[in-house]
Amino acid sequence: MTTDQEQTIIRHCADWVQFSVIGCGFCPFAYKVVADNSIRYKVIAGRELHLHPHMVLEELKMLELQPETATTLLIFPDAYEHFSAYLQLLNQSEKLLRRKGFEGIFQLASFHPEYVFGDADTDDPANYTNRSPYPIIHILREAGMQEALEGFREPERIPERNIRFARSKGADYLKALLAKAMGKGH
Repeated sequence: MTTDQEQTIIRHCADWVQFSVIGCGFCPFAYKVVADNSIRYKVIAGRELHLHPHMVLEELKMLELQPETATTLLIFPDAYEHFSAYLQLLNQSEKLLRRKGFEGIFQLASFHPEYVFGDADTDDPANYTNRSPYPIIHILREAGMQEALEGFREPERIPERNIRFARSKGADYLKALLAKAMGKGH
């Protein structure tokens, strides 16, 4: 993968964060990390699936040593076309996170182009709260999340509010935001 290709992928993801995640208010702390330029985008190229959980672990170690980086989006543009395969990566990565002592320090959030919540229909607009241009594992610092949520009224209701918002906007609106992030919209 060339540097130009990586930069295009990163731009797609940064635009998705801006248009969908921040624009729709899906994440109460995304605006601050973007404004502070403390979000890291890392492209993991290739299809060596057995290596990917270890790359997630390496990123956890890097974040531990670099407190100025608030969060990382690990982007897998060449792999995990099928959501079920992506969920296996997520499961393996979460096990490594716990086994290596990072539980309570970091947590993983999941995003995928075909994301479907367990109790939702495939075409439910609510799925777009976790749909992204590419398969992504988002590594978050728990302390940063707690700090961001301190001033947020009823943080436990964020998922419910996001689902309600997504359904009120509809799938076409949310698809258009994703297309815009990919440079396909107007």
